Amino acid sequence: MENKDLKLISAYDEMEIEESEIKVFFLGTNGWYDTETGNTICTLIKGKDFNIIIDAGFGIRRLDKYCDFNKSSYLFISHLHLDHICGLHLLAKFNFKKGLDIFIKNGLRNKLSRILSSDYTVPIKKLNYKSKIIELNNNLKLPFKLKYLPLKHSVPTLGFRFEIQGKIITFISDTGYCKNAIDLAKDSDILITECSYLVGEINDNWPHLNPEIAKRIAIESNSKKLVLTHFAADKYTDLKQREIKI
Repeated sequence: MENKDLKLISAYDEMEIEESEIKVFFLGTNGWYDTETGNTICTLIKGKDFNIIIDAGFGIRRLDKYCDFNKSSYLFISHLHLDHICGLHLLAKFNFKKGLDIFIKNGLRNKLSRILSSDYTVPIKKLNYKSKIIELNNNLKLPFKLKYLPLKHSVPTLGFRFEIQGKIITFISDTGYCKNAIDLAKDSDILITECSYLVGEINDNWPHLNPEIAKRIAIESNSKKLVLTHFAADKYTDLKQREIKI
């Protein structure tokens, strides 16, 4: 499995990647829990006229350092495991002047609404800006092209493909190897994948990617750049372990 043109990058908290006029910020790069290596998963894509936020682990705490709150903002939740939504508790910290639309898989709106209620945090209706939860459907009108497909995980999970300003950025969340991951990533300029497992590690009972499988998806999808994130906190215990060469 060779692709000499594929660029492999391991993410760390507050890392920035620029692709033309698009900037990608990795606000949290841990899976499962926070450690000295980083916060749980959150990624920000800054386009010319909007912000795209993917998942809301505790890395979202850095959002006000990098996000332009004067632009329209869209938050996409891949699934409801706590390391991907625990940072929703921090939404009251921010002021999205044009509001915040939160997108979730069809059928999961009520579950997410329960988390964003007064039992657990500042309820969504009491934020100091307009915000609503929207179930994903094919009739959405967005300022970018979106494709989403289910992935292979222990709970319903989505991967996302964004076409922004002539560039393709794909985010593959928690999953094992599957055809939908390859379909989403086809010809991506930047392919961002989770990397929970160590080199050579596989567990079909708890599907996640290791570096080799992430690279396989990148090569089979003809992606140009592969960025690994969501490193399991109990396996990648220091940043040195993220220096992966495969």
